[in-house]
Amino acid sequence: MKLKNKKVLVTGADGFIGSHLVEMLVKAGARVKALSQYNSFNYWGWLEGLDCQDDIEVVSGDIRDPHFCKEITKEVDVIFHLAALIAIPYSYIAPDSYVDTNVKGTLNICQAAKENGCEKLIHTSTSEVYGSAQYVPIDENHPLQPQSPYSASKIGADHMALSFYRSFGLPVTIARPFNTYGPRQSARAVIPTIIGQIAAGKKQIQLGDVSPTRDFNYVKDTCKGFLALAQSDKATGEVVNIGSGIETCVADTLNLIKKIMNSKVEFITDKKRVRPKDSEVLRLCCDNSKIKQLTGFTPDYSLEQGLIKTIEWLMDPENLSRYKTDIYNV
Repeated sequence: MKLKNKKVLVTGADGFIGSHLVEMLVKAGARVKALSQYNSFNYWGWLEGLDCQDDIEVVSGDIRDPHFCKEITKEVDVIFHLAALIAIPYSYIAPDSYVDTNVKGTLNICQAAKENGCEKLIHTSTSEVYGSAQYVPIDENHPLQPQSPYSASKIGADHMALSFYRSFGLPVTIARPFNTYGPRQSARAVIPTIIGQIAAGKKQIQLGDVSPTRDFNYVKDTCKGFLALAQSDKATGEVVNIGSGIETCVADTLNLIKKIMNSKVEFITDKKRVRPKDSEVLRLCCDNSKIKQLTGFTPDYSLEQGLIKTIEWLMDPENLSRYKTDIYNV
């Protein structure tokens, strides 16, 4: 499937990955409808100020409303479903809201896509559904282990989407990105937290456990994977990882940031930032052979290249001002 001139809906378009995906879809020639979560201020999140803002249709609403979902998916060819609650620490505090948004919201989108005859639905999963790796690299057959209410809700959402493929023939692909970073990422994530605090002149930075490993991917590579899956007929009905296949511990990543920024900042462990026992995912490393086989996808950015671009973006005073570096964001 070619995306040029296709009517495309992106849920969660006002978020970190969603806003970058919108930009790439516009460049690909798609006619983009971008869903921003409703608020009374008419604030469109990261869609605000995009160079392509005049080329997209922004709608405000909430995927928790099934009638709204049915309305916004009319005459839509392709749906990229990214809308979700994603903060792991907050899922310990408010797990019920994660079921409402991630599981029931996905049900609403799937039902609407089925009723309106959409040609393809790309549903966004997460590497967190695998839990700590039982083997590496992690392929799509790795057991699913819910180690947080967030990951449990995403496992439920993934299976909900797959059930619509198997029960009703809805053309669904489950895109399962590993740890994505880059400009516009939430301050709750470790990479923008570190960059933002160093840029703000902090001498000491409080962190949780920095021993786990992650497969870090620059946001443009993750979005490239989304587009590749949408354009592959072979990916329909499949769960597909998006990642680099390179495993890096969090501590090494933070030290690389220090090096790039020429910083002497000191990292200090803060117990309140450490996940509950048995909840921390200790190791993640992607087996990306399936997406390579299906689409020919390969990442364009190394970790250092992506970090340099992220740092450049956050060092812009206007961008840095959006981050409250003194507040721990769950």
